[in-house]
Amino acid sequence: MDVSASTLASIPTITERDVKRATWVCFFAWTFAVYDFVLFGNLLPKLAADLGWAASTSTGINTAVTAGTALVAFAVGPLVDRIGRRKGIIIAVVGAAVASGLTALAGWVVGLVAGVGVVLLVLVRSLAGLGYSEQAINAAYLNEMFAHHYSDDPARMRRRGLIYSLVQSGWPIGSVLAAVSIYALFPIGGWALCFIVAVFPAFFMVWAAHYLKESPQFVVRHRAEQLLKAGHADEAHELAATAGVDLTETSAPLAAVFKGESLRATLVIGPAFLLNWLGVLAFAILGTSLLTATDGKDVAFNNALAVLIISNATAFAGYLFHGWLGDRIGRRNTIAIGWILSGLSFGGMLLASNGSFGLIIALYSAGLFFLIGPYSALLFFNGESYPVHTRATGGALVNACGQVGAIIGGLLITVSLSAGWSWTASAAAWGCAPILVSGLLILGARNVDPRTARTD
Repeated sequence: MDVSASTLASIPTITERDVKRATWVCFFAWTFAVYDFVLFGNLLPKLAADLGWAASTSTGINTAVTAGTALVAFAVGPLVDRIGRRKGIIIAVVGAAVASGLTALAGWVVGLVAGVGVVLLVLVRSLAGLGYSEQAINAAYLNEMFAHHYSDDPARMRRRGLIYSLVQSGWPIGSVLAAVSIYALFPIGGWALCFIVAVFPAFFMVWAAHYLKESPQFVVRHRAEQLLKAGHADEAHELAATAGVDLTETSAPLAAVFKGESLRATLVIGPAFLLNWLGVLAFAILGTSLLTATDGKDVAFNNALAVLIISNATAFAGYLFHGWLGDRIGRRNTIAIGWILSGLSFGGMLLASNGSFGLIIALYSAGLFFLIGPYSALLFFNGESYPVHTRATGGALVNACGQVGAIIGGLLITVSLSAGWSWTASAAAWGCAPILVSGLLILGARNVDPRTARTD
């Protein structure tokens, strides 16, 4: 049976304008999702002081929040492989906004009814997993859009990683916005106002996301599967062939990520992501706690925020650098080099004397440059490592592994602090060491030629 003209005509035609719009929408969606996600960690010392939490209590609550975030982030992948990348972006944006608004409410409840309020706060912050999932959805979506539109343009094919690095740079930009908003809003309305303000960008993002087109690869795969279910196998395979989509694997995406070529990516990239996120938790999410603690770097809270602003600006440059480098030497090798250098930089920062403010800024900035920067290569590398059938699910699984790593890291840091370890010793054991190991482990993943585009 031939593929009907109406079926082919319904597959979206992607123009240069569509790709540019998709790139900008994904960038802003990720930036505002990060704003909310990082805001909680940055304000945790103030929340703890306001509500009378000990250091081990606040990190324990953060660990519970991270567990909820991981569950939500993992659930998003199979959903996006079923309903599409465009709808997934909208769900992630709305979820981040809802989490921000409800965080303020939950915080007030904690002040009135401690036990119930803490449970509510954990549940609300778990919704932030939708915002955290934005990066996995973006990677799947843009990987497919770039592969479809740039496949006949070798020059642009060689710049895909750099272009995606601009999108992923929403992490340091969102982090800077979070730090700046604390400076501007905290003196006016406290931590609650910071979360309330984070709700409003979502209105613009939902409007903008409605103008996105679904990726042709997803549309072809989705409609081919419908044809298979209807008994039109010949037509399904003919349609899939028009876009180079492979219909060999028809099992549920959640099962397919543990089969065939997807298995290696799942078993290597996932654990590497997990280990690296122990370091992300220690130095990025709980950075203010480490920097301000008397048994850490003993930096004043306002100065700690200044360090975060400077270092995240450096991390922005890290995204661009690692995106550019990945286009040249391969994304796997770029990730490994960056993470190894990150572990060494943070180790030097922890060894620096507490009075060496300039040295602490330099080494902390270098650490984030090589820790966060490689994620511009890693998220795109995820898309290259999975076929369209499991791309969102595989990306979400790897993405969720990061939150599992944060859970493990949170538990280890909490136990260490409770046992009398200093912040410096805890960050060295559960931050620096895992970062170094993750850089070595990622070398076990299949290397991908950055000059090729995956269309299946």
